[in-house]
Amino acid sequence: MILLGMMRLSKLFYLLLLLFSQQSFSSPPSSSSSALLCSQHQSSELIQFKKLFSFSKEASSFCEAAGHHSYPKMESWKQDTDCCSWDGVMCDNTSGDVIGLDLSCSWLNGTIPSNSFLFHLPYLQHLNLAYNYFNHSPISFGFGQVSRLRYLNLSYSMFSGQVPYELSHLSKLASLDLSGYGNVSLETSLVKRLVQNLTKLRELHLDHVDMSSVSLSSFMNLSSSLTSLTLNSCLLRGRLLDHIFSLPNLRELRLADNPQLTWFFPMVNSSKALRFLDVSYTIHDSGELPKSIGELKFLRHLIVSGCNFYGPIPTWLGNLTQLTLLNLSANNFAGEIPSSLSNLKALSSLDIRSNNLSGAIPMWLGNLTRVTEILFGNNSFTGQIPSSLIYLKDLNFLGLKENNIQGKIPSFLTNLTKLTSVFLSYNQLSSFGEFQFSNSLEVLALNNNKLYGSIPKSLSNLANLAYLDISSNELTGIVDIDMFRKLKKLETLNLHANLLHGKVPVLPSSMQNLFISNNRLSGEIPSMICNITFLTILDISNNSLSGTIPSCLGNFSNSLSVMNLRMNNFHGIIPENFAKGNRLRTLAFNGNLLEGLLPKSLVNCINLEVLDLGNNKINDSFPYWLVALPKLQVLVLRSNKFHGAIENYESSGMFFSKLRILDLSHNEFIGPLPSHFFEDLKALTTNESEDDPKYIGENFYHGLPGEYVMENYLFLQYQDSVIIAMKGNVLPLKKILTTFSIIDLSRNMFYGKIPKVLGTLKFLRVLNFSHNRLNGHIPSSLANLSVLESLDLSSNMLTGEIPMQLTSLTFLAVLNLSQNLLTGPIPQGKQFNTFQNASYDGNLGLCGFPLSMKCSTDETPSPPPPPSIFEEDNDSMFASGFGWKSVLMGYGCGLVVGMAMGYIVFKTGKPHWLVRFVEALKEVKWKDETA
Repeated sequence: MILLGMMRLSKLFYLLLLLFSQQSFSSPPSSSSSALLCSQHQSSELIQFKKLFSFSKEASSFCEAAGHHSYPKMESWKQDTDCCSWDGVMCDNTSGDVIGLDLSCSWLNGTIPSNSFLFHLPYLQHLNLAYNYFNHSPISFGFGQVSRLRYLNLSYSMFSGQVPYELSHLSKLASLDLSGYGNVSLETSLVKRLVQNLTKLRELHLDHVDMSSVSLSSFMNLSSSLTSLTLNSCLLRGRLLDHIFSLPNLRELRLADNPQLTWFFPMVNSSKALRFLDVSYTIHDSGELPKSIGELKFLRHLIVSGCNFYGPIPTWLGNLTQLTLLNLSANNFAGEIPSSLSNLKALSSLDIRSNNLSGAIPMWLGNLTRVTEILFGNNSFTGQIPSSLIYLKDLNFLGLKENNIQGKIPSFLTNLTKLTSVFLSYNQLSSFGEFQFSNSLEVLALNNNKLYGSIPKSLSNLANLAYLDISSNELTGIVDIDMFRKLKKLETLNLHANLLHGKVPVLPSSMQNLFISNNRLSGEIPSMICNITFLTILDISNNSLSGTIPSCLGNFSNSLSVMNLRMNNFHGIIPENFAKGNRLRTLAFNGNLLEGLLPKSLVNCINLEVLDLGNNKINDSFPYWLVALPKLQVLVLRSNKFHGAIENYESSGMFFSKLRILDLSHNEFIGPLPSHFFEDLKALTTNESEDDPKYIGENFYHGLPGEYVMENYLFLQYQDSVIIAMKGNVLPLKKILTTFSIIDLSRNMFYGKIPKVLGTLKFLRVLNFSHNRLNGHIPSSLANLSVLESLDLSSNMLTGEIPMQLTSLTFLAVLNLSQNLLTGPIPQGKQFNTFQNASYDGNLGLCGFPLSMKCSTDETPSPPPPPSIFEEDNDSMFASGFGWKSVLMGYGCGLVVGMAMGYIVFKTGKPHWLVRFVEALKEVKWKDETA
């Protein structure tokens, strides 16, 4: 979008000269006596128009992003001065009438009402309001009153709503640009009127205008004088009219990003004038690149990415000798690159990314001496980087990532003095060789290769380097502590997953993202890190670092979003000075030796989504005050010394409402399970679509230099990870799906009943209450946890029967009810037929498959009707068919036998499960009496 905007703006000024070159208008000359001043009336109207706006740089931020200068042009508009001398105002030099306004990129913030003085300028022919901010207001019908307009540009200025019908009255328009951000829409009736009335139209730009309801037949009578038509991302549907390709003067046709638009390039009568053709991410009828495109001898840009073309790259492309840009990316082309492409001597950009191409990168590539960009990533090219590339003196972008390229990094690349970006990631490169690059290099990505040895010291000579990624290789040796100090422009350094030793290197103050995790670094965090004021990501996890965490890490950078210090040997306390207004999103200290209390200043981290403090020695009560963190999704406190009860604090329905992962296991919490706590876990009561999986942190990335960020060629993406206990194993989750959820309160000292309200958390996937002192029945409401995959209630003192309703849990893969006091028949059917004996060990009162203990005929259960989630589970002591006579007959015998058994049990202390049961009842009774 930004690239298109850049093209539009440059074309805008070209058109301006074209439209007015025959007229003599300019700012007044220095001698006021030789030129007429603009009329007082028109000057006054412009001053009134100025009063509609405030000025802010943010209003034209997209203009700045496109590389164009923006400034508040209207600030030069002063009362009682000649308006023809004002910035952006163009006057007829003969009459002094205002005939042109170029207010593009002018920081305008406001709205334009239908009675605006702008529409009272009777001689206005040229109006450009592009790249401002008009607050989602509708395009005023007043524009249709300016009848002499030849050029109208309202693009990328945050208009919204339907395009007004009155624009079709502008019969003299030669250029119309309504491109935007998808907020403006067109209907079929208006498109027909525009096509019918604007017979002098030469340029029509409607990129990102919603035309989903427009019938493509409405383009039937497009003006034969049309030279440029751009309809990118318009939600067009159906078959494009073939005659559009045959418009005799059409030089530019852009239809990109209309995935439901079908087209067929005519075999004959296609426009020989075409210079620029972009049909990327549309549908071609045949699936093969149309051969008739080869007849467009003057074509300069051909972009057909994402059209699902297949087969070999056509040899006839070599006939398009005027091509400067060829983009065949994201298709299914296969085989080798045809040698006929060596005829494209004018080519500056060759993009064949994301196909199924194979073979060696051809030597003849070095003959295309005008090439500045090579993008061959995501294919299956083999062999080495051809030495002929040394002849590409203008090459600035080399993209060969995700292939099978082998050998050394060639030394001849040092001769390419204009090279700024090199992407060789995900190949089989094994050696740096005589590593040297030109000082022009800004981006170097060598990650996920087989590079070994030490980091080349010559890297420190790349004075313009902003991004360096050599992660996931086999690099060894000691990191030179001063290697990166001289790289004053370095923003991202990624050394992750190597075998590097030494200390954390000294970093330049320009650093924004540091990844040195999964190495063998030792020593302390250098104090100089506190001087890096724009640090955004700090990931030094999985090393052997020690010492205390510098106190400055709590407040030294307002930009810091990720602080990952997992799996080191840091000791002492967590920094206590987390500042207000910080942007921390991830805080991970898991697997260290930290102790003391949790700092209350964590409440200032209001953007925090992941808080992982597991496996330390933190000694504190439950931090209920973390409820102040409205975005918290992951809370891991496992394996510390947290203690006390988790009380039912008043929360007004906002108690951890976004929380999806809660791990409090292996602590010393005590007391009943807090039912109100579970009630407020709102994120577990709503479902997120699994059709388009998302990960926590996936929207966080750091842009790179250059335009290819917009094409997703490479971007830095930080995705959070966490270590959990699930299905009987401790598992590292390298990515956290937003649909994943877990509650793990195992190995504490909770007692009492399992709250029935857990049944409302119907999108919970893992529940672990094992190794506590819970008693009572398993609530049948757990059957409402429809996506539950793992349920572990083992090593408690649960009684009663296993609810039959649990057979409805069709996703349940792991069930552990062992070491409880459960009785009765094991439910049968569905997932319960897959569980083994280990799921029920230690429950001597259970019977039925898979246990060897068979149930009597009278004990075979018939499935009861499912109760509501709040219905109490009833004892089943009379549910197996015993009548009152049976009870009386058994009472006498049972009394005698029971007394005898009781004497043996408490004399010998066996069996243990029964002793535990009675002692637990005594403990609960004592607590009730003393409460």
